[in-house]
Amino acid sequence: MRWTASTLVVITTLLWPVFGHWNFESLIVNGKDTGVYEYVRRTKNNNGPILDVKSNDIICNNGGIDDDVMSTTKTYRVVPGDQVGFRIRDIFGHPGIQQVYLSKAPGAAQSYKGDGNWFKVYSLTTSNLTADPIWWAPFVNNVGITNFTFTLPTNLPPGQYLMRAEGLALHSAGEYGGAQFYIGCAQLEVTGNGNGNPGPLVKFPGAYTGYEPGVLIGLWWPPLRNYTAPGPAVWPNNCEDHSPNTLGRGSDGDCTPLAIGARG
Repeated sequence: MRWTASTLVVITTLLWPVFGHWNFESLIVNGKDTGVYEYVRRTKNNNGPILDVKSNDIICNNGGIDDDVMSTTKTYRVVPGDQVGFRIRDIFGHPGIQQVYLSKAPGAAQSYKGDGNWFKVYSLTTSNLTADPIWWAPFVNNVGITNFTFTLPTNLPPGQYLMRAEGLALHSAGEYGGAQFYIGCAQLEVTGNGNGNPGPLVKFPGAYTGYEPGVLIGLWWPPLRNYTAPGPAVWPNNCEDHSPNTLGRGSDGDCTPLAIGARG
């Protein structure tokens, strides 16, 4: 079936408001769900998105850098190479992508407001560039994931970090300010002897202007055949993942390529 502009307008008008928003409420480490808002900073906007990329809410969501939230969030000890991720409440509810950034705290993660440098460590993007409309890896066949995991870089230097999950919903991204950012920050203490040099480095706010082709994008018509994720290259592998790793399913790696026949 080929999609027409009129069909897409009807579908997007009737269906997308039905899908709920979401947030990242629980840290996952090596298959373990560590509990709701134990190691992830609680949000104060329920499950609503952030629309203004210039707002401080783009760092760790609304409330995520408030002192009362920070003081009640614990820090989880991990080692490079651990499988980490987030559980989503309730479901990744719109077409779009999932990315993860890390920022090393100058001291304790619990008192860090994320105003330092950030680097990207994971990017889950598209799964089929030949479909009309194209398929998104966190939202295949209009079914969103409920959790995701990836591998902490094996050469990640020790220290305390904020790990920032960023779900980017693109169903309304055809106008400036229409892209929806769903954000959650977990607090980690990384041990070990990693000696890597993470980068490229960005700031939040500042990493996005809102005019990037992966943020300001007409999703429905004319049909897309490519997509460029916003932000810097992924460290250290400079790759995208096109197949999600989820709880109860063996990981196929964090750089799974598009399948043959799905590459546009």
